[in-house]
Amino acid sequence: MENSDQVSEVEAKLLSILQRDASASVANLATATNTSSATVWRRIRALEERGVIGPPVRLVDPAKVGRGIDVYCQVRMKSQDKDARAAFKRAVDAEPSILEVYSVSGEWDYMLHMVVRDIEDFEAILMRRLLELDCVAGTSTIFALRRIKHTREVPL
Repeated sequence: MENSDQVSEVEAKLLSILQRDASASVANLATATNTSSATVWRRIRALEERGVIGPPVRLVDPAKVGRGIDVYCQVRMKSQDKDARAAFKRAVDAEPSILEVYSVSGEWDYMLHMVVRDIEDFEAILMRRLLELDCVAGTSTIFALRRIKHTREVPL
């Protein structure tokens, strides 16, 4: 029995293709993996059921929609109790400019990645969403000058 955290060789090929082009047809995937369309369809459904892959999405270039500044904001909490974590999660979930939130090791508790229109946009989010929270002790911000590499493709 295959471990649910591992993928077969065929599944790895499917995942590699789908990470580059989620719109690839089942027929094209079957040809690329040297399997039948029915097998591809079953494998994709199994990968979805196991939570290996989620729904297909289209990636948007933030700069092309007026969100050309990538901001990384480190957050230090006053407290890590259950209520503080819940309040912080609600605040970041409510802000659409915050794309990713990671709990991190080191002197900071969280790392946020956001895309903003300009510095004023970031300042409003910082003041309105983050620093208003009683549980937040402080923040440190890094503004990306330019994207050098940006991918969502997980190596297999």
